[in-house]
Amino acid sequence: MKFLDLLPFLFATEEINKQPRILPNITLGYNVYENYFTARFTYDGVVDLLSGGQKHVPNYSCGGQNNLLAVLEGADSETSNQISTILGIHKIPQISYGFVNQMLKDETQPPFLYRMAPKQDAYFMGIVKMLLHFRWMWIGLLAPDNDKGERFLRTLTPVVIRSGICVAFTESIPELNSGIELRFLTYSLFKQANCNVVVYYGDFHSMISLNTMIKYVEKTGKSTVGKVWITAILHDLSLRCFFKMFDIQHIHGSFSFLIQKNTNTKYDNLYSVLSTFTKIGEGAFRCFYSKHRLSVKGWLRCRQKKELETPSHEELESILSQDSYSIYNSIQVVAHALNAASLSRSNRMLSGGWLGHQKVQPWQLHPFLRNFQFLNNSMEGVYFDENGDMVVNFDIVNWVVTPNRSIVRVNVGRVERQSSPEIKFTIDQDAIVWPRRFNKTLPYSRCTESCRPGYAKVIKEGEPPCCYDCAPCVERTVSTQEDASHCQKCPEDQHPNKIRDQCVLKHVTFLSYEEPLGIILNILTLFFILITSLVLVIFIKYLDTPVVKANNRDLSYILLVSLLLSFLSSFLFIGEPREVTCLLRQSAFSVIFSTAVSSVLAKTVTVVVAFMASKPGSRMRKWLGKSLANFIVYACSGIQVGICTLWLAISPPFPDSDMHSQPGEIVLQCNEGSVAMFYAALGYMGFLAAVCFTVAFLARKLPGAFNEAKLITFSMLVFCSVWVSFVPSYLSTKGKYMVAVQIFSILASSLGLLSCIFLPKCYIIILRPQLNTKGHLMMKPQDGICF
Repeated sequence: MKFLDLLPFLFATEEINKQPRILPNITLGYNVYENYFTARFTYDGVVDLLSGGQKHVPNYSCGGQNNLLAVLEGADSETSNQISTILGIHKIPQISYGFVNQMLKDETQPPFLYRMAPKQDAYFMGIVKMLLHFRWMWIGLLAPDNDKGERFLRTLTPVVIRSGICVAFTESIPELNSGIELRFLTYSLFKQANCNVVVYYGDFHSMISLNTMIKYVEKTGKSTVGKVWITAILHDLSLRCFFKMFDIQHIHGSFSFLIQKNTNTKYDNLYSVLSTFTKIGEGAFRCFYSKHRLSVKGWLRCRQKKELETPSHEELESILSQDSYSIYNSIQVVAHALNAASLSRSNRMLSGGWLGHQKVQPWQLHPFLRNFQFLNNSMEGVYFDENGDMVVNFDIVNWVVTPNRSIVRVNVGRVERQSSPEIKFTIDQDAIVWPRRFNKTLPYSRCTESCRPGYAKVIKEGEPPCCYDCAPCVERTVSTQEDASHCQKCPEDQHPNKIRDQCVLKHVTFLSYEEPLGIILNILTLFFILITSLVLVIFIKYLDTPVVKANNRDLSYILLVSLLLSFLSSFLFIGEPREVTCLLRQSAFSVIFSTAVSSVLAKTVTVVVAFMASKPGSRMRKWLGKSLANFIVYACSGIQVGICTLWLAISPPFPDSDMHSQPGEIVLQCNEGSVAMFYAALGYMGFLAAVCFTVAFLARKLPGAFNEAKLITFSMLVFCSVWVSFVPSYLSTKGKYMVAVQIFSILASSLGLLSCIFLPKCYIIILRPQLNTKGHLMMKPQDGICF
């Protein structure tokens, strides 16, 4: 496995040495050290580099020396810091291509450490967007029990929680598993039955531990095959380790995020490819044991043969398509910085008139390594942002095991960095192959069932946010998507449907001529208009008869015309409210009814005055005649006209819509403008009716020759009863039924006046004409009918 990192390094170095435009007349050399993942061997390797040869004595300089310009490493975070501590003393550039180190980028970063690994914020957000896309809200996190794992969990956990994803368990896997630890981890992994997605991060050692844990789980009778594994590892090298150590059935349907490449790699025969890599690597070097007499330690040193054995095209493509991206870019960065530093030094020496060997020192590379714009312009296909972070895109890889047990890498999506902090996430769900347990269906990984539209989440006390109950939306609210955090109200012109999962347009309604209620009211109105018109025609035809002339004929005509107009005014209340009808309906109704009641009041006063004037020596004789009656009608009606004029001037009625009183309906209505003026007009009309009723009631026992008060008393009793019951009925109804109540009150009160006052007279005029004589009117009450 050690040659998997080395071969891309070797071929990248050979490529640079063969390019004439980079480092002309300079051969790029190298020393490679194996640290065996331990700090001790890392320290020994760095000290040997600083020794300048084979003596392993720091700062010892004798004979031919290698010119150490930079150190490339892909170690973990702890080891990388140890290297920085030593190299920083000598100001030697340290180029790190390890992805783990990216999590350590902060204000404590060593000044001579340059990271060539891409930023991981887009990578972590890609994982989160993938989880959200498939609605995997209940996941597990596994990481090694070391600094890398701790930083991974500390970085990723807040990101997923902020996105609304809950972590079912977070476990660290120790490198040396004991039986107790394995049982505990097994319990954590399977105690959440609905957690089918596990995000795993690890390196070579932690993968060995994970494989041990999975084998332990298999022995307990439980299976891990049904889990969807998302490996948070960006190196193909680590993935190949993962695949080689793991049972192949665990690979099928798993996902990885890899740096975007133009070609896909198919592992038709994984072990054959690994064997080829090892064969090429072992054939490229000649190794021997060496120990200087001044050194306390011996080394197995290997030198590259003069010419590296060129592999076949397929083998070379496999080598350079794997872990070569960060390694290749790291070598390119050093080569371009060294080339720029050499040219700069040469130019200065030429300008000074001195020619000779120009030896570049390590510290002279720093200005070029820190100049990200220089690197962007020098290296094709590589871009560093203003913070010095390499910007790359990631492929979302779905690993598929074919029937012949070969492993196929299928690119199913990508994570692309945009100019803004946001990232672009795309995935082809149809191209994904899921673990066999899910039978080609999307795996389910949630703590509870999703809340259907029409329901909202109710968080359980003491439980994670992803574990919740579902409560139906209350009246007049909806939830249009699954797992809605709360129900929301519909816009004013819409209302919830029956299952409250969407808003639908409200039905526009008003009291129209076409609906049954409107038709009934229209028929009644037309019928009453016909009756009133017939009575008016009778009174006009028989205008000279005693019954018509009795008690002021003109008042009877005024009253009949007022009743006719009151019936006609009900049409203003039917139909779609418009500006003209809204202005006229209440004011016309108030004035017309006030005129009618005023004429009835005038009739009543006329009866009383006539009786009082009949007494000898009465001063009331001067009030007899039409002047008093006309004054009462004009004065009482004029006050109502003034009230309505003031109403229209201050706050006139206008067309309006009521969206709240009736569920599911928008009621078109007339807004009265000023409610106070509306009840003032209605109250004044009620005041006139009360006065009229009181006077008529007191005059009901006057002699019959002059008495119309009994009929007026009964008619006003009906009138007042209707309008007293109108107020609570009007206030308790909503929408178009408020208009219907007012129309009914207009019709009923008008009909009461018409029936009680005029029908008895029409009876005498039409059916009993022999009673329509002046002599009969002069009879005493006991001798005939009184009026």
